[in-house]
Amino acid sequence: MFKKLSYGLVVGMSISVLLLSACGDVTKDAQSEESLDMENTVETVNAEKKESEVIAPHKDLNQEPVPVEMERDGTDVYVKMTSQITDIEIEEGYVYKAWTFNGEAPGPLVVVNEGDTIHFTMDNMDPAIPHSMDFHAVHTAPDKGFADVGPNEEGTFSYQATKPGVFMYHCGTDPILSHIANGMHGVIIVQPDEGYPTDNEVDKEYVVIQNEWYRYNDLDDMTNNVPSQVVFSTKALHEGQPNTNGTVTAVKDEPLLAKVGDKVRIYINNVGPNEVSSFHVVGTIFDDVYIDGNPANHFEGMQTVMLPASGGAVVEFTVKEEGLYPFVTHQFNHATKGAVGFIKVTADGLDDGSEVSGH
Repeated sequence: MFKKLSYGLVVGMSISVLLLSACGDVTKDAQSEESLDMENTVETVNAEKKESEVIAPHKDLNQEPVPVEMERDGTDVYVKMTSQITDIEIEEGYVYKAWTFNGEAPGPLVVVNEGDTIHFTMDNMDPAIPHSMDFHAVHTAPDKGFADVGPNEEGTFSYQATKPGVFMYHCGTDPILSHIANGMHGVIIVQPDEGYPTDNEVDKEYVVIQNEWYRYNDLDDMTNNVPSQVVFSTKALHEGQPNTNGTVTAVKDEPLLAKVGDKVRIYINNVGPNEVSSFHVVGTIFDDVYIDGNPANHFEGMQTVMLPASGGAVVEFTVKEEGLYPFVTHQFNHATKGAVGFIKVTADGLDDGSEVSGH
């Protein structure tokens, strides 16, 4: 399913040393709990939030999100993305000065076809820090294809996407953990040349991404502590679908839609940067699973799919009754920190206007 849609890519840059640290006075918001039915919903907790001093060149920056630029010429796909600083409200009242691609965290969805050559340009709008792009979907010498682009500079890189799958992309500039955890991550889908064996069975398809948040730009916290929030987002694969950032309520406020009897496909990736995801949809079983999104890695009848940091999959399942189907990471300490989304199933597949309650 997945008609040849948008295209893109991003080249990562590597190895530029700019150790950014920021720690500061710590303030703690009170935790709040809301009860949820275990079969239908999941208890959520507003995670601890701490404020750290913003590095000086970013202090007054809040660069507006900009559309990714993508253009195809035969099998050549030209993609231009920005690296920038954009405020993102991770949960109510908690704004994170995120390091982003195009003002989104996760960054824009990039979709190309198996065999395409990607010509990627990065416009680094960050006035102080070099950034880069590391596409997990390509072969290239990292010191060349994923090289750093300096502040207020542009860099262009080319490589071929030779394997189908659901791949992570991220900034590869040192310290890599700071760049990924501050928001510089996303997903590139390489569509298989011959499609998936189940293409003609799929009725709805969506993209879902899991990521974590830590204390702002605190490399020690990112390295040694647990995440304060673990969240889902969804990126629009087809016109009219929601396109969200990775926030605590993103895919609860805007649930995915399906109708009774639909076979639903989700392209899922866990961009981490540190934690494993145990992806599970409550109330159904995965009919078909393609690990890392490669048609060769086909499994059937799975309850939960294990996704390492950067790991992806295509999961397909059938929704047989009307109702609200939560999806979670079955590591429930992470679900309580926000990693819950909803699929709303109605008789006609349209939003019936009813509120998604209990979150």
